[in-house]
Amino acid sequence: MDQYRFYRNTWIFLEESREKLLSSKEANVLLRKRGLMIRNTYNFDTEEKTAFWFIIKDMMEDISELPFSARRNIRRSLRFYNIKRIDINEFAEKAYPIIVSAQRSYKVKSRITSENEFRSEIESYRNNDNKDFWIVERKNDNQAVAIAINTIKQDSCEYDTMRCTPQALKDRSYPYYGLIYEMNRFYLGEKKLKYVNDGSRSITEHSKIQEFLIHNFKFRKAYCKLKVHYKWWLSVVIKALFPFRNIIPLRNIKAILRMEEYSQQS
Repeated sequence: MDQYRFYRNTWIFLEESREKLLSSKEANVLLRKRGLMIRNTYNFDTEEKTAFWFIIKDMMEDISELPFSARRNIRRSLRFYNIKRIDINEFAEKAYPIIVSAQRSYKVKSRITSENEFRSEIESYRNNDNKDFWIVERKNDNQAVAIAINTIKQDSCEYDTMRCTPQALKDRSYPYYGLIYEMNRFYLGEKKLKYVNDGSRSITEHSKIQEFLIHNFKFRKAYCKLKVHYKWWLSVVIKALFPFRNIIPLRNIKAILRMEEYSQQS
């Protein structure tokens, strides 16, 4: 269990490059502990183009090798902002207003995180040496406009969370360009990790961040195989609903069925 994290009733392996195909017996042992399903990826970074992938970057090039627009926006961002790693205490003090302003701007509305919830989540990271916290602050007044939380793994770093104020996204100061460039430079250039990872193929398809990273920063798709293991009764439900996956309106159910579709295609 130490190799997995539990997220929304789903077991997910901590480092995708080390994951193997689970047997039915192994999957059932894990599901008896708790949870409804296991997202089991394997054959990471296979040459075969499958239906599932992770978005990774495994090489740090010179800025001159990036697209012209990306180079321009990175340099502009670095003129406007100081971008740095900070400790957990400073992050807890500065990050919450950014997260709330970002949540309020989402097209898909959701409940706004309370400050108590935010501080409780950050406090849960206090003894976790594998968490890194980043902040983007304006040079002229030290106002924080963007944050990131990353998870350091054995061979890689996962970019877990990035948030930015809507105003900073609109004023042509390009905070994300500088933030991503500096994080790539640190983890790939300084720490010499094998790759950085912005997560797997989306099953909700509501974000354009992966296309942004591929186009501007030369991230790529690391294809893999996908097998989803279910509690026995959920497996029955999935089989019954799968033929109707394109007409079911419920977003969460549709997402699970889309993951099952990727599993069957890979």
